[in-house]
Amino acid sequence: MLQFLRNALSFLAVSTILMACATATQPDEMWLDPSYRSLPKKIMVVGVSRKPVNRRIFEDEFVRQITAHGIEAVASYTVLPDELQSDHKAIAGKVKEMGADTVLITRVTGKKTVKTYVPGYYPPPYYGTWPDYYGYGYNAMYSPGFVAEDEITVIETNLYDTSNDKLIWGSSTEVVKRGSSQERINRYIGIVMKAMAAQGLLY
Repeated sequence: MLQFLRNALSFLAVSTILMACATATQPDEMWLDPSYRSLPKKIMVVGVSRKPVNRRIFEDEFVRQITAHGIEAVASYTVLPDELQSDHKAIAGKVKEMGADTVLITRVTGKKTVKTYVPGYYPPPYYGTWPDYYGYGYNAMYSPGFVAEDEITVIETNLYDTSNDKLIWGSSTEVVKRGSSQERINRYIGIVMKAMAAQGLLY
């Protein structure tokens, strides 16, 4: 029973840590051009990926969430073939043709594994009686910690002004690999949308 309780408490401790990672509400790093005073009216969304399916998933979800904020958005894959992803002139031509005043570019910039030491979990010491204090000390000594590993994907999203090609807003976010790919993408884009709205770039 005692061992079961220790295991349960250790599970609770690591679950709390993982939930904290999974419920991040803003990017880890952000930058906003203080001189930008407008609000995007039409955004061209460009997902940079070697896999066409990943590009479509990212672009479709960005478009869905941007339009939910009352701003028009276009997924670049609907007007620009995959083989022209690296062609800046082709992208610029389509941006002008579609009448987009901003371009949102998103891409994965890195992946890493993060190891976190989780100490043995036990309640705070209680000094009222010696049996209580002894029990605390004994449990602390025999409740070893462990190392938890998380796979992290680092995703960057930048918003550019098409009138001068300059950066308006940029962010970098670490996303814990948990749940399905679609769930992670939806969660990440939700974080980006919330941050952009908070900085006056979305309604």
